[in-house]
Amino acid sequence: MTAEDVTKDLSIYVNKEKAKGLQRFFKTGKGEYGEGDVFIGVNVPSQRIVAKKYIKLRLSEVQKLLHSKVHEYRLTALLILTYQYSEANEKNRKRIVDFYLRNTQYINNWDLIDLSSVEILGEYFLEHRAYKKIIYKFARSKSLWERRISIISTFTFIRNRQFDDSLKIAGILLNDNEDLIHKAVGWMLREIGKRDLKTEEEFLKKHYQKMPRTMLRYAIEKFPEKKRQFYLLKK
Repeated sequence: MTAEDVTKDLSIYVNKEKAKGLQRFFKTGKGEYGEGDVFIGVNVPSQRIVAKKYIKLRLSEVQKLLHSKVHEYRLTALLILTYQYSEANEKNRKRIVDFYLRNTQYINNWDLIDLSSVEILGEYFLEHRAYKKIIYKFARSKSLWERRISIISTFTFIRNRQFDDSLKIAGILLNDNEDLIHKAVGWMLREIGKRDLKTEEEFLKKHYQKMPRTMLRYAIEKFPEKKRQFYLLKK
């Protein structure tokens, strides 16, 4: 199995018209967050089919895909890693996590992060608490993508009703300038609220007046309308 085999299988699903739409959707124009990213028009379900076929792909070959300019090659590489991680023993899980952390510069769009960081970093950090310091380092990174990884990977903690780290990271990112961070933080706050509304509202009451509006809107999206308006009108 090689990276070239993976790209050949992905080529079966290429859709040039879809590629044009994806170029726009993922903001690949000059000065946009995805500037220079290249799409070939393969949807995620098709990438999952290919990724499952290559679950035994060596990390050296996964790296070739991950270093590609083609977005779908990078995402397929990350999907392969998530499948490998789910079946790996302790030693190989650490290898996968270390590989992921060495290659964050190539995990450089929001879907790449959202479809991989929870299943790999989040799961590992939940079981290996000493590694958690990495998400705090990423929260203060100059890289937009590492900052997004820092908050999104805590979704695993939230699913396990452990909210403290997510709330601390949200606090660090409260004044971030990037809309993609505002959305991510708001999303994680909303997920906390689904499980413990009191905890979410304690954070909101302390911070909502200085939260970016997009962050707040995402956080209160599922609130009853009267409560939503309370936060929006008092901001």
